[in-house]
Amino acid sequence: MKLLPFPAFLFLLLFLIPACSQQDKLIQPTEEAITESVYASGTIKTINQYQLYATVSGIIEAVLVKEGDLVKKGSPIYKINNDLVQLNLENARLSAGFAAEENNRNRLSELKAALDYSASKFKTDSSLYKRQQELWNQGIGTRNELDQRQLAMENAASTLEANRRRYSELERQIRFNAEQARKQVEISSQQQKDYIIKSESDGKVYKLLKEKGETVNPQQPIATLGAATDFLIELLVDEYDIAKIKTGQKVIVQLDSYKGQVFEAVLTRMDPIMDERTRSFLVEAQFEKAPEQLYPNLTAEANIIIQTKEKTLTIPRNYLVQDSFVLLENKEKRKVVTGLKDYKKVEILEGISATDKLLDPLK
Repeated sequence: MKLLPFPAFLFLLLFLIPACSQQDKLIQPTEEAITESVYASGTIKTINQYQLYATVSGIIEAVLVKEGDLVKKGSPIYKINNDLVQLNLENARLSAGFAAEENNRNRLSELKAALDYSASKFKTDSSLYKRQQELWNQGIGTRNELDQRQLAMENAASTLEANRRRYSELERQIRFNAEQARKQVEISSQQQKDYIIKSESDGKVYKLLKEKGETVNPQQPIATLGAATDFLIELLVDEYDIAKIKTGQKVIVQLDSYKGQVFEAVLTRMDPIMDERTRSFLVEAQFEKAPEQLYPNLTAEANIIIQTKEKTLTIPRNYLVQDSFVLLENKEKRKVVTGLKDYKKVEILEGISATDKLLDPLK
């Protein structure tokens, strides 16, 4: 075998390298499926996950559950010291007992006796006046006697009316005081209930944020609770993409806790208002088949499927120039019409065919 001289071999090698390099940069459009999707990131939440708040301020006297405990709606979670409220309740009960109608009967009885006496006196004085009037009409007696009988009758009428008003006012006041005292007992009893912080639904205690001896107030959360087994995915969608999103769309989910695995979900809810701080919308999705073990606040990344074509002409996205041109093998710049896009490839509707060869514009 005859070997080429070294200079000739080197020249041939240098000639072949550019040819191979240019050949490597050429690709042809491919007929395949393409899916357009919107990227979203978020976290795992339990269904009905919420933070528990106290409705009163005070010092925690007892923590009645442990993290991980299952609870029913109305189960006590914390007890806040309520010594002062207990004293107020006892005082309200004493006041209610004192103000009760049955304990004020004596006052009413005294006024009733006075009322009955004034009614009887009015009746007597009226009869005497009537009799004196008849005598006067017969020419018997003096005008002075008639006037005295009339004055006595009118005084008796005034006294009777005054006693009636006093009796009615006392009766109304006693009823009012008794009802007010009963209401104060109800208010104090309700306030006492506020010092037992209870679960708002069936579920699990995921986090206790306060310990015995710590102070609480209505502005600070004291625990995190939620459903024990049912989870959803909360995702943030950029305002640029929100017009493409609607409930019922399929969602492909990846979790840092399950590397290499993909889970399917369905979009179930969209917040109707944008968060001005993040310029994004909160949406929720539910797993079609959830992983075996989930925890609140796990990180999730998702692609919300907008539409899919099973067979169409595609090229890599990096072969697209200025979003609407490609470079042919002869370096001709040709305009194309694009369709669906994903993070790797783009659909070509018009401009090139499957037989065209394209140059990578970045090389």
